[in-house]
This record gives sequence, C-alpha cells and structure tokens, in this order.
Amino acid sequence: MKAAIYTRWGPADVVDIAEVERPTPRDDEVLLRVRAASVNPLDWRLRSGLPHVVRLLFRVQAPTVARPGRLGRDVAGQVEAIGRDVSRFKPGDEVFGWCQASAAEYACAREAALVVKPAGVTFEQAASAPVAGLTALQGLHDRGGIQPGQSVLINGAAGGVGTFAVQIAASLGARVTGVCSTSNVEMVHSLGAERVVDYTREEFTESGQRHDLILDCVGNRSLSACRRVLRRGGVCVIAGAPKNLGIFLTRALTAPLYSLLVKRRFVPFMAKLTAEDLTTMSKLMVAHKVTPVIDRRYPLRQAREALAYLEEGHARGKVVITIDA
Repeated sequence: MKAAIYTRWGPADVVDIAEVERPTPRDDEVLLRVRAASVNPLDWRLRSGLPHVVRLLFRVQAPTVARPGRLGRDVAGQVEAIGRDVSRFKPGDEVFGWCQASAAEYACAREAALVVKPAGVTFEQAASAPVAGLTALQGLHDRGGIQPGQSVLINGAAGGVGTFAVQIAASLGARVTGVCSTSNVEMVHSLGAERVVDYTREEFTESGQRHDLILDCVGNRSLSACRRVLRRGGVCVIAGAPKNLGIFLTRALTAPLYSLLVKRRFVPFMAKLTAEDLTTMSKLMVAHKVTPVIDRRYPLRQAREALAYLEEGHARGKVVITIDA
C-alpha cells in the first residue's frame, strides 16, 4: 500500500509517498481503508524534529529508512477488518476518529478511538473533526466552562481549531468575538461570530473590551496582554502554540502563578481524544450546528504539498488529504 513517510528530520521536502506493508490490526484494533485524513500542526512539528522537547513529549524516535516517520492523526474511512476483541464495528462500517499514520491507503486504529460516521457527513468533513474539533470543544467546555450569554473571544478564529470554536461557542449561546485577518472577516462572521476583529487593523488586547473566556488558538500574545481583555474571574485557555515553542513553554510554566496574582485563570491545554467527545462532535455536525471548514484538499500523492501549505500558517480551516476509494 502507499503511505506518506519521511526517513529524516527536515522541511516538508523530506516527505515521500512509498510502498509499505499493510498493517495488521491488534486484538483491540480496526483496520481501516482510509478515505480521508487531515493534517495538523503536530504533523509538521514531529516531521521537523525541532525542538527536542517535542520528541521527548511524544516519545518520538528519529526516523530512519528502516523505521520511517509517518504522517497523519485524523482519519475517516471504512472498516476492512477487525481484531478479535472488537465488538462495536464490523467490516464495511464507515467510521472516523484518531490513529497514527493515517496518511495512507490503510491504517489501524484502536476501537476506542473511533465512532460511526453519520450518513450526512462526508469522509472529508469527518476527517477534519477529531483533533481540531475536540480541541475546540474541550477547550471551551471542559477547561473554559463556557456558559450561555458569556462573552467569548477566539484568537485565531479562521484556523483549524478556531473555525470549530466559533461555531461551538455560538451553538452554546455565547456572544462570540473572532480574531482573524482581513480576508477571513466575512467567513468568521458567517460561522456565528457577532463581532470580528481584523488583527491587521486593530490590536484586540488593546480594545478595552472585556471577555469572560478567551480561547487562544495562536499563542502569540503575552499573558499580561490577554489579561487586559479578560474579566476578573475569567478564563484564558491556551490551545495554540507559535512556531517558537519556547514562548509556549514559558507561558505554560508561568501560567499557574500568574493566575493567582491577577485573579484570572490561564490554562495551557492539549486535547484528549475520547469516543464520547467524538460522538458529541458527530451530533453537532448532524444537527448542522458545526460544519467543518475545509480550505484545501490534496490527493495522497501530494501529502508533501498539504503539509507545506499548513506550515505556512495561513490555512482557512482544515487541510485534508484524500485517498481514492
């Protein structure tokens, strides 16, 4: 089968499409015929191999010809075979969720990391939802404690996580302010934002407005800057990280103490993929409360180009890799 691999750290150019052995599912796994996968910032961070803390955090070994690195975490496809302990799925079922090495014609995923794909949701839409959608959902609900009527600001509202966050927050009855570039203002409005700040013309941290909850999907503002637009007792959930992860780590380490000093909570956050939350995302999509925004679609043979485009940092919503049926 064909798969997107890399045998050394480096830029997007190190990614190739190669013939590899089709995986065999373990007892608790499902073998999927992949129909779509999407790429996330984690993919290019792992591929680059920098900084070293990323390798340690995710226990990533250096890629080699004998053990190449693989792309893809989000997945949607059809069940091809099941392990002996799998009871929720059968061959032919259409599912979506999370696995490793999803940018391939076949991939194995744990049963617990998958849910049934609704008939009205495309494979591409389903493959867009796991990492970005659950980051938005858990960041707003679990960490942010979002409530109807609250003022919620989404920094990075036009990105993969941000486009989900605007829709989820609006569906929960919040008054949403989105921060994005000029070309995305209209789109963010259409997703449910009552107010949109064009960051090329206005600095949102100096607006004088106050918000109950901030979901920072970019991580490019200091804690003190975010404090200026956060109400006393409010929460800033830090779900994004700039390319310089040193800034993110500094913020993560200082956030607990800073929270105590300023009477506001600053919460560094990374999503946990659960079947329960995947089911919630599925219901939101079926109810048309959330529609994944897909910027570009690339065939598997252009996985390198998909990753390079995402790494530029200007994708509107999600970047999807499609695999022929």
